[in-house]
Amino acid sequence: MANVLDVATEDNLQYQFFPVPSGSVQFKVRTANDAHVALTMGPQESNPMYEIFIGGWGNTKSVIRRNKTKPDKVEIETPGIVNGGEFRGFWVRWDGGIVSAGREGEAIPFISWSDPEPFPVAFVGVCTGWGATGTWKIEVPPSAPSAAALYSPPPGYPGVAPVGGAGVWVDANSGQVPPGAVVGGQDCSGEPLYVARAQHEGAMLPGKVVSSHGCAYVPWGGQEHGKPQYQVLVGGPGNWVPTSGSNLPPGAFPGGETEAGEPLFIGRVRHEGSITTGKVQQSHGVCYISFAGQELGFPDYEVLVA
Repeated sequence: MANVLDVATEDNLQYQFFPVPSGSVQFKVRTANDAHVALTMGPQESNPMYEIFIGGWGNTKSVIRRNKTKPDKVEIETPGIVNGGEFRGFWVRWDGGIVSAGREGEAIPFISWSDPEPFPVAFVGVCTGWGATGTWKIEVPPSAPSAAALYSPPPGYPGVAPVGGAGVWVDANSGQVPPGAVVGGQDCSGEPLYVARAQHEGAMLPGKVVSSHGCAYVPWGGQEHGKPQYQVLVGGPGNWVPTSGSNLPPGAFPGGETEAGEPLFIGRVRHEGSITTGKVQQSHGVCYISFAGQELGFPDYEVLVA
């Protein structure tokens, strides 16, 4: 039985985020107009992201938008689709790059768009605005972290890190490691390495935090890049499955994407006395790590599985 998350949204267009383990979410919402749903990789607004506006423009139409940029990807006339006096049920689905929304009890979506450059969605956000407040009842599958894992911007450290489940990405800097961070391996010195990711050249790259160095490192373009600003995986899975080449096991945990939009997964390899975390790029059939200033690729590796 799904848990129901009760969320109240102000008239301020500020998203509240929660983790999702699957490719869909169902909810009921009571609002006069502008029920906005965001699909993101982390618990905050960031690129890439999808937004579905249900009952925008005075409750006359609905749109799908990518990365907060106009023109909208698709626009549909939906007069009176939401109501300030009663709950209306909806579902939102994302599957293989197809983003769609439909009414409760209807299998056919009323709005849908296919993204040629899809990305892995790990969080859903909800908000209202343009003169409307909202009351939401969101169905959260029991495999998701507890309903306490609800984030309001700006993102901070979660008070209690969920154990197992989807995990969350927490902003950190200068070697900081938040409570509950996932240990991915260890440096040659024996210092623990934590699973991290950072933005570089338009990509979101999985890598490692080396606390004593005051930064995270990510592999890209043949080199190791130090990043003082990064995100750390907190309360996530700890299952590492050996594999090779492009053979990703079911449930491989997405950790980012290339600048071209290809999903990247979290891997690790043993190298020169270390166990070092990095990025798995399925189309290349290797796990790349950053090590001693270089980007190194390995066809045999372990991958993090949710």
